[in-house]
Amino acid sequence: MFQRNSQPSHPAQGNPANGGPAFVPPTASAAAPPAAARGPLLPMVEISIQRLEEIVEQETWALKNRQAINLKDYNDRKSQALLELTRTLRNFQSVGTSPALVERVGSLKAKLAANQAMLKLHLEAVREISTSLSDAIRHSESDGTYTQAISLAYRRS
Repeated sequence: MFQRNSQPSHPAQGNPANGGPAFVPPTASAAAPPAAARGPLLPMVEISIQRLEEIVEQETWALKNRQAINLKDYNDRKSQALLELTRTLRNFQSVGTSPALVERVGSLKAKLAANQAMLKLHLEAVREISTSLSDAIRHSESDGTYTQAISLAYRRS
C-alpha cells in the first residue's frame, strides 16, 4: 500500500510534473507502532491468555473429576476472559506475530479443544439422565391407556 507524501523533502519529490514520484511507500514506522508501544502489548496478551487458560483448565479438571460445578459461573468467566483477550489482540494486530505468541495460542487452542470435549461428554450424560428421568416420570404417571403395547394388542385382535 502506498501513501501520498504530504511534505516532500525535495522540491521535485511528490510532484510528477517535476519528475518526482506521486506516491512514496510507507516507512517501517508508519506500518507498525514504535517499539515502545509494542513492548507492553505482548505481556498484556500473555496475561490474557494465561487467565483464560487457567479458567479452562479449572473447568476441565472439575469435569474430568466429576466435581459439582456451576457451569454458568465458568461460562461467565470464560466469556469475560475471551472479551479481554479479544480487546488486547485488537491492539496487537498491527504489531505482527511472534513465535512465542503463536505457540501460546496453539496451547490455548489445545486446552479449549480438551475443554470442549469434556463439556460435550458432560452434556451428553445430562441428556441421557434427563431422558431417563422423563421416561420414568411418564411411565409412573401413565395408567397404560395410551401405551404402545395396548394399542398393538388391540390391533391384533
